[in-house]
Amino acid sequence: MKQYGSIAFTNSVKAEQERRGSREVYSGMEARPAPDGLSEPEIAFIQARNSFYMASVSETGWPYVQHRGGPTGFLKVLSPTEIGFADYRGNRQYVSVGNFKTDDRVSLFLMDYVNRRRLKLLGHARVVEADQNPALAGQLAIAGEGKVERLFTISLEAFDWNCPQFITQRFTTEELAASLSPMADELEGLRQENALLKAKLAERS
Repeated sequence: MKQYGSIAFTNSVKAEQERRGSREVYSGMEARPAPDGLSEPEIAFIQARNSFYMASVSETGWPYVQHRGGPTGFLKVLSPTEIGFADYRGNRQYVSVGNFKTDDRVSLFLMDYVNRRRLKLLGHARVVEADQNPALAGQLAIAGEGKVERLFTISLEAFDWNCPQFITQRFTTEELAASLSPMADELEGLRQENALLKAKLAERS
């Protein structure tokens, strides 16, 4: 794999960093050894996601960003340098699928809004029809999601963790329920105590 900056920091980007005073910081980042692949923190983070954003580039040079969602763990780690997911029937525009026919470069943003964390991934995407690789389809399929039409695999080139600044916290219904559960239990206990006190007062009167 490569250092994220060696791909993202083009000459134009470096010139802008130099002009604005941040080039020294990021040159140090580029000087660090590139990782061999995903480590345990990245793998655990990927496996805990239920959505991500995926960017591709068309043959006319226009970027396209697509949101992908599914049950937690639908984006799977196939190896320290490869991830993948199953594709099911959607709106049938096939924009990402078409873009990868002419340019296989892909960028992913994986968000953890609750803990304000973000993992950026760069790689090369490959699209395979499910019936052409049944073994991989079985590995990537999610039970109850329907028939798998095609498979996306991404050979990773680089990754980077972003700072939490400006990531607004957001919670799913399940996350809110888990967070509020102790408060709900405490409130129920108070209600029961209140009911007992009322009953005792009624007996005395």
